[in-house]
Order: sequence, then C-alpha cells, then structure tokens
Amino acid sequence: MTAPATPDPTASDPAVAAAEAELARLRAEAEAAEAQLKAAQAKAALAAAEAAAAKAKVTGVEGAPAPAPAPAPSASTTAPAAVGADRPAPAAQEQPTRPAAAPTQPGPLDRAEVEKIAGGYTFDAATTTLDLGALLNGDPVPSAQVRIPLGMMNRHGLVAGATGTGKTRTLQGLAEQLAAKGVPVFAADIKGDLSGVATPGVANEKLLARTQAIGQDWKPEASATEYFALGGIGKGVPVRATVSGFGPLLLSKVLGLNDTQESSLGLVFHYADANGLALVDLADLRAVLSHLTSDEGKAELKELGGLSAATAGVILRELITFADAGADVFFGEPEFDVADFIRTAADGRGVISLLEVPGVIDKPALFSTFLMYLLAELFEILPEVGDADKPKLVFFFDEAHLLFKDASKDFLSAIVQTVRLIRSKGVGVFFVTQTPKDVPSDVLAQLGSRVQHALRAFTPDDAKALRATVGTYPKSGYDLERVLQELGTGEAIVTVMSEKGAPTPVAWTRLRAPQGLMSPTPDPAIEAAVKASPLLAKYGTAIDRESAREILAKKMQAADDAAAAEDAALAKAKADAEYAKQKAAIDKQQAAADKASAAAEKKAQQEYERLLKKTAGTTRTSRSAAKSPLDQILNSKSTQTILGGVIRGIFGTGRR
Repeated sequence: MTAPATPDPTASDPAVAAAEAELARLRAEAEAAEAQLKAAQAKAALAAAEAAAAKAKVTGVEGAPAPAPAPAPSASTTAPAAVGADRPAPAAQEQPTRPAAAPTQPGPLDRAEVEKIAGGYTFDAATTTLDLGALLNGDPVPSAQVRIPLGMMNRHGLVAGATGTGKTRTLQGLAEQLAAKGVPVFAADIKGDLSGVATPGVANEKLLARTQAIGQDWKPEASATEYFALGGIGKGVPVRATVSGFGPLLLSKVLGLNDTQESSLGLVFHYADANGLALVDLADLRAVLSHLTSDEGKAELKELGGLSAATAGVILRELITFADAGADVFFGEPEFDVADFIRTAADGRGVISLLEVPGVIDKPALFSTFLMYLLAELFEILPEVGDADKPKLVFFFDEAHLLFKDASKDFLSAIVQTVRLIRSKGVGVFFVTQTPKDVPSDVLAQLGSRVQHALRAFTPDDAKALRATVGTYPKSGYDLERVLQELGTGEAIVTVMSEKGAPTPVAWTRLRAPQGLMSPTPDPAIEAAVKASPLLAKYGTAIDRESAREILAKKMQAADDAAAAEDAALAKAKADAEYAKQKAAIDKQQAAADKASAAAEKKAQQEYERLLKKTAGTTRTSRSAAKSPLDQILNSKSTQTILGGVIRGIFGTGRR
C-alpha cells in the first residue's frame, strides 16, 4: 500500500507519460480486438449451427422448396443451444435478417443443387483435405465447404483468372495449408508479395467479417519459408544450372531457335559430350561453336554431318545476344540440386521454397524455361511412388503462358510427357495463368483440379476465349458465361477431383483468406532468413572450374605452339637447305678452282719438263756443264773459310 505514496520521479517525465498512455491504448485495442474475434467466432458457429439445422429440416421434409423460410425460426431457436447461452440476444436479432436478405440477393441454385454440391465435397472421415472455401449462393453457405483431397494434389491443377482477381492469394492459401500438412511447396514469387507466407497475417474488421461468413476459423500464422534467387539476382540463395544440365531442347526455347537450329544445337551438345568438353556456362558453349566454325574446327564440323557453318553462326550470334542481355549469371556452378526443394522443418511442416524473380521478369522466356528445367530435374531424380496419401512436393508454375509461347512441337511434347509422368513421382503441378487458353489442350487434359477466377470479355477475342472456357466445364446449374464475368475478388468457380478420381460438382466458391501476411515480408527479415539458411554455404559462392572454354583454349594454345614449332622447324630446314646449297656451290667452285689450278700446275710442269728436255745436251764447246750461281758461291774460298769457323765454334774445335 506504500507504492502509491512514493511516486517515481519519472512519473512527471512527459516521455514516460506518453509511453504509458500509448501502452494503455494498445492494451485496450488488443482487448477490443480479442473481444471482436470471439464475437466473430461465435457468429460463425451460430451460422454453422443454423445451416446444419436448415439442412436437417430439408432432409427431414422430402423435396419441399416452398417452406424455405421455415428453417430460419427453427435455427434461431436451436442456435443458442448449439452455440451457448452467452449471446442469446444477438442471435435472436440476427436470425430474422438472413432470410430477409435472401429475396434481395437470390442465389442461382435451388436447395437441391446446394445439397448436391455440399454432398459432392463431403469426403470420407479418413480423407485429409485442403479447404478452398465455402459455396456462394447469393450469400455464403458455411455448411457447404469446398475442399480438395490432399492425395489428389499430385493430379495437377490450374489456377486462372484476370489480373487482380485473387490468384496470388489462392496460391498462398493452398501453399500454407500444404506446408501445414507436411508437404513441401515450390512457387515462383513473380511480384514479391508471396513472401508474406513467412510472416503472420494481421487481423482487421473486414478480414474477420469475411472469414466468419464462410466459416473459416482464421488466425495469424507464419510458414517455414526458404528464399531463392535465379543466378543470385536478388536476396535469396542462388539457383544456377549448367548448360549441359539445361540441355539443348530448353536452351533452344530460350534462344527462340527454329526446328532446324534446335536439332543443330543438339549436335553441338553431342560433340561436346563425345569430346569431354564440359558445358558449364554460356562461354563454354560459345567456345565450342567458335571452335567448330574456325579454320581449326572445320574438319570436325564436317564430321558432324547435319550442322552447317551458317547454322552454327546463327546459334553463336543468338548466344552472344542472350549473354549480353545478362543471362550469363543463370548458368554456372555449383549446380542446384532440386532435391533441396523437398525439405521439411524440424516440427514436421513442409518448407515453402520461394523463387524470387522480380529482377529477371524482363527475361520471361528464360524464367519460364528455367522453371521447366527444375521440373524436369525433379522428374529425373525422384523414384516412382504411385498414388501416395500426400504429394512429395507441389510445384506452382506461375505465369505459365510464358512457357508455352512460341514453343516448338518437341518442347510441347516434352512438357506434356513430364506433366503426365511426374504424377507417379509424387509431384503435383499447378499452372497459374490468366486464361485456360494460355495452356495447350494436351496439358489441360492432364489437370485434375481447376480454380477459375473472374474472366474479362472486353474484345471479341476475349469473348471467344470465355465461351471456350465455359465449354470445358461439366454441366452445372450456373450460367457460367455470365457468372465468370461476375465473380468478385477472392471468388472462383471450382471443380476438383474427388478421392475416387471423379470430378466434383462445379461450385461458385468464396475462397479462404491466407493466414500469412497478404503483403511482402520486410526485406530485413528476408535477408536475415537467407543468412541463416544452411543452403547458403552450399550454393552461395560461384565456382569456375576447367570446362570447355579452358580445354579448347589449351588445345588452341597447344595447336598454336605446335604450329609455331613446325614453322620454326620448316624455317630451319629451309635455312639448312639453303646453307647446304650454297656450301655445295662453294665446294663446287673450290673443286673447280682446285682442278683448274692442278691442271695449270700440271701444264706448267709439263711445259717445264718439255723445256728441260729441249735444252738438255745442246752445249758442244764445253765438256762440263756450267755451274749455277749457288754452286759458285758455296765453292768459293771465302765461303769455305766462314763455314769452317762456324763448324769449329759449334763443335768446340776452335781452341785446337
């Protein structure tokens, strides 16, 4: 009791007072919101009890549409017992207003048709289902819940509708429920607002009123979410693919090649594989094409047979343009393992994998084809499981019309085959687009569930597409050509596949609201989640290993070195030959000179000998031959004296 008597000095602080006032205001708002939520839940329970009573009344009185107002009083008297006696007055006040509103907003279906639809979406108690929403027949009919069996989610489906009709929210609601039941989900986040699944939603009066009316027990809840980004363009964990893994068929679709060029590109891939040239990125593929169109590769190009130099040049130019547009970043290593999409959280919930694509939306062909690549990879790695109780993964293919635009026959055939066969691998595929005509009929034939939001018919082509869409639905009590143009936001015409594999009745449905945030999760929260991801260490850093470009560069360098060595050897051989030629010429000249000199010498000797012979014995006046000058000098007395002195000096005889 002494606490009030000793006020804290901070009580006079205006900032503290303002904070306390704000805290009190927030507490009051929270209490009011809680009271409002409880009231909304009570109203929803009351509406459900009324509907149940009405249903019991109708089934008790065989085929009597005339006493339609009768269930209202019965429901009003029994509702308080079903809901509780704490709010009898509101129930008594609300009950007369519902039948009064019916004549002003009559539904298109009579009671028998409503009961037929309600029965069509009532499955065995052992069947796990996803709740799509409640039947809308003028007003919502909470007792007629529209559901889809969880096991039928791998039978594929279509979510279609004009822009702004609620397709993204439908996708979000399905993803949240799948994840809550332990099924991993993959979805492309085109506009970035699907990231709200990772953040609890925010209640407001409009949201609660809407969810109450359809019997949804709404509460805010976040889902386990992983963020990815194509090639690392964005905040998520990078998702890359090698060119070899992507394959010639998908790459031809991206490059816009015709059938001839597509088959030629297949030959290039075959050549690279046969020669051990790893195609990791676009630079590798360009290097292979450049090699085949070069002088060094002409022989190998000729061996490929069906690939002409002109076609190879066209493909090379398309690749250069494609790379210049920034597509290089999507191809490389480490290549993403699509098995990492099939993950569950520690609490058993499925992980929702969101592929962020706002940064690449200007490359629609690449985006859609990359999704097809991921789906094809799933088909390759997953084993056959047959009809499982729940899917291994549900794959939402947003903006599906981009995939099929200008697609070749081979490409469409590959898509149809993948969609048809991947069901047995436990993977469900839902195509999300604006109109069913965006999806080829062969693909539509494989889809078991349809959630069709509103369509617009502003042009003759739109009207034609609308009539074509109506013609694909089973017979129903709706004028679908009119109803499809009158659907409100968050409403759809639904038909799914029952647990027995039969189509359910066509139902005008008001869809459930997602429990996550219906706007993007704040960037700081996304960045924190990415940094905490165990996949970031695995895929965050790009790797540039030796591949076709480096191998061909080494091969070209080796060829250049060999050519240079050959040129050097040839030049040396030519020089040696020239030297030998010149030496031979010199030797020949020398030999000729020597021969000439020898001949001259021989001739001179012969001439000398001739002269000697000629002059020999011609002096008849003297008996002795005349002495030569040398003989005269040596035989002279003075020479003899000198020689004698020299000899004595040498031999030491001079003293004697």
